[in-house]
Amino acid sequence: MKVVFRALVFLVAVVTAWPPGVQATSQRLDVTVAIRARAIAVGEVVVVTMTTDTPADDVRVKAFDRDQPAFRDSPLVWRAIVGIDLDVVPNTYVLTVDARAGEAVSHVSHDLIVANREFPTRRLTVDDAYVNPPAAVTDRITQEAKDLDLIWKSPAATRLWAGAFGRPVPQEANSAFGSRSVFNGESRSPHSGADFSSPAGTPIHAPNAGRVVLARDLYFTGNTVIIDHGLGLFSLLAHLSSIDVHDGDVVAAGRVVGLVGATGRVTGPHLHWGVRLGGARVDPLSLLDALGKTAGGV
Repeated sequence: MKVVFRALVFLVAVVTAWPPGVQATSQRLDVTVAIRARAIAVGEVVVVTMTTDTPADDVRVKAFDRDQPAFRDSPLVWRAIVGIDLDVVPNTYVLTVDARAGEAVSHVSHDLIVANREFPTRRLTVDDAYVNPPAAVTDRITQEAKDLDLIWKSPAATRLWAGAFGRPVPQEANSAFGSRSVFNGESRSPHSGADFSSPAGTPIHAPNAGRVVLARDLYFTGNTVIIDHGLGLFSLLAHLSSIDVHDGDVVAAGRVVGLVGATGRVTGPHLHWGVRLGGARVDPLSLLDALGKTAGGV
């Protein structure tokens, strides 16, 4: 899906998104904005490409009340990757682009019509300790939730990934992102990743380059590796039998970070791959569609 819109803005007033003091001039900044996505729906990844007629000094993108970091891809091209979270209510939202080249500025706004998405229900039977954890692990679970929240809020300020994203294991996904989860008859949070039916011991590869920001055992996800790809984009790889990286390691795309296992809340060996983008929980398969080898990385 590709939507293209064009804005040609003469400077007749100061754009409020920019610092005060910019004077109106007869200069103009011509900006073309293209949107690419598998779908405009909850859990999806949207690639925003901005092309200017002269090199821009700065480009800013905002959607869903969040600033979305933009990066320069070439002298005249900027991009931003936007995530639509699982909890976003289907509705019309405004995406804005503010670009500046010297004293010339351009402001573009566009409606994103977020469609509803139907999710299946999965019913699983697991160890009851992972459905109703004993009091002895309450503090641990609370602390781990705080640790994860801090990670999502502290991404690298620069883009660490390059080129296309790849699947971390060769097997197909067998459990859909967003599935409504029922464990031992009790409803829990929606499935915030994709599960891959990989045999125990299968090597797990980094989907792209980045920095390891967590490599340890967590209560619900077992042996877990989180890679910060920069600009708010993270991969979480869970239920590993072993971890082959450490906190702070810089990893290249394809680096083996561990082996498939069955640790944490599982029914058997598999890989859980979760993706966070600007705080939004998004479908890893949507990321592959937007930035994968078939779609071309950015």
